[in-house]
This record gives sequence, C-alpha cells and structure tokens, in this order.
Amino acid sequence: MRVVYMSSFRWILFVLLFVLPCVERVAAQVTVDVKIDSLEFFIGKQAHIQLDVSCDAASSVRFPAYSPRKELIPGVEVIDVAVPDTQYLNEGKRMQISGRYTITSFDSAFYYLPPFIVEVNGKEYESKSLALKVLSPEVDTIHIDRYAPPYETMGLPYEWDDWQEVFFCSLVLLLLVLVTTYLYIRYRDNKPIIKIIKLTPVVPPHQKALKEIDRIKAEKKWAQEDSKAYYTELTDTLRVYIESRYGFNAMEMTSGEIIDRLLQNLDRQALDELQELLHTADLVKFAKYNALINENDRNLLNAIQFIDKTKLEEEIDERPRPQKVTVEQKRSRKALLIMQIMLIIGSLGAVGLFAYTMWLLVQLY
Repeated sequence: MRVVYMSSFRWILFVLLFVLPCVERVAAQVTVDVKIDSLEFFIGKQAHIQLDVSCDAASSVRFPAYSPRKELIPGVEVIDVAVPDTQYLNEGKRMQISGRYTITSFDSAFYYLPPFIVEVNGKEYESKSLALKVLSPEVDTIHIDRYAPPYETMGLPYEWDDWQEVFFCSLVLLLLVLVTTYLYIRYRDNKPIIKIIKLTPVVPPHQKALKEIDRIKAEKKWAQEDSKAYYTELTDTLRVYIESRYGFNAMEMTSGEIIDRLLQNLDRQALDELQELLHTADLVKFAKYNALINENDRNLLNAIQFIDKTKLEEEIDERPRPQKVTVEQKRSRKALLIMQIMLIIGSLGAVGLFAYTMWLLVQLY
C-alpha cells in the first residue's frame, strides 16, 4: 500500500512541476501569421494581405499602421486598410484578430515584403516575410502593324421602352397631386370648385341718384314735421352723385366748398337752386330749423332738376357698355359632399400611384 501511495504522489508532483507550466505557456503563446491571396499579378491589379494574430483574450494588440495611398515598400502601394476583425476562441479565453491590407504596384519587378510587426502587450512579434511578383502585359513587338480596332460606342443601359411607363406614371401623379391640392385649398377656404361669375351692367350715376330720390319720395319723408332725416338723405344722395359726376370728394366738403368747386364747371344761375337746397338742409340739420312741407317739396324738385341738367347724355350706339363683375362663391351641402369624396379619391389615388411608380423604379434598378 505504501508503494502505491508513493507512486501516485510522484505523478501529482510531476504534473504540478512540469505539465501545468507548459499548459500555461501554450495558453499565453502569441502567434502571428500572414498570407497573400496572389503571389503575382499584372501592373495596376490588386492583391490582399491578411494578417492574423492569436493571443490571450485580455491582451492589448496593436497592428502596424499603414495609411492608404502610402507605400508599403518602394514600388508597392497600400490602397486600403480594413478594420481588424476579432473572433473569440476557447470559451472566450483566447482571441484571433484579422487585419486586411489591399496593395497594388505600377512597376513590374520582384518584390520582397518584409515581416509585419505586431505589438502585443508592449512586446513586438514578427510575421514571416512575403514575396510578390508584378508582371507587365505582353507586347507584340514583332507584328507592330497589328492593332486592335477601337471599341464600338457603348449603348445606354436603359431604353425608352424601359422608362416610358415610369415617365407617364410620374406625369399622371404630378397632375393628380396638383388637382388634389387645388381641391383642398378650395375646400379649406369654403369656396366652390369653380367660381360663378356674373356680369351686371354698370348703372350711371344720375340713374342711381334718381332711383334713390324716388325711394325718398315714396317714403314721404318730405311731408313729415321733423325734416332732418329727409334733408340728410337728400343731400347725401346729391353728394354721392356730385362725387361720381365731377370726381371730387363731396362727402367730406361743406355746402359752400361744394358750390365753389362746382363753379369751375357750371355758372352761378345753374347752381342757385342747388345752393338754396343745401342752405336749407344746413339750417335744418344744424340750426334746428323746421322747413315747411311745400318747401321740402320744392327742394326735392330742385334736386331732380339739378341732376337732369348736369347728367351726361348717353351716346346712342351699339358699342358694348362697361360691365361690373361680381363673383358668387356660395357652396351647397351637395357640393361639399362631392368635394370631400373627390379629395379622398384623389389622395388615395396619389398614394397608390406613388407606390406603384416607386415599385417600377426598384424593378429597373
């Protein structure tokens, strides 16, 4: 029993002293490997160098820094440097980092690529060296009269048949969007789809004034005891007529200023009756003067006579008279419902047509 015990003890001691340190050294070992996908290529072509580093997962690794468009060695240029890719192995205890360098050369020669130096935990490790051969294209120096003809003109990648459906769909989509936008603006502003325009003839100033005087006469305000309202309406009618007939602001002028201004166009005798009417109106409105009924009637006739004397005679011809344009924009409930339906149909149609046009573009590309 003692001999068996001593043998087991020796094996355990051997494992502790010799085997475990070797395992730890293997676990902490750093390997650097490099390979190139092509050992030779023609001038201007490219090759890819892959640099693999295997080390402990907690290690700090620093790859050699090469900037794009810089020379790896004289004659060999670095085109691109990819971001290193990391893979974890052995249940996350070790990791393998792979870096990729794209190189090219424009001089035919045999190149020696020195080892890549990788720094792991502050210690430098070297990879193996590489060889690269850059070839020149073969040139026929014997048959110099033989040469390749020029290439034909390259055709367009797409023809009109490929694009015509997209073009017409885009055109219809644009029109649909414009119509829908117009309908929305009309709907928002509470206006009909189409403006209804009516043309009405322009009434001459003397006809408007005589019509207003007929209304005053029909209401018999001239026969009332309080004649202030009567003279106010009568003189306002005359002032509006004078302003339209002679072109000055009679509504803001006094009776005397109106007479002085009219003397530039009429004589004193033609204005006597108008002056009497305006003078009586001022007394009634500002001095509380009560005019008699026959006086009111006479002033009404004076107003009519003044208008008849000063009105512009209408020319008798067949020329079209100026028209006054009025716009009616009332919208009924039926029109409102129709506009709402058209807006919904237009919006859905625009969305569907846009999606279909995008699908056609995706098919082309």
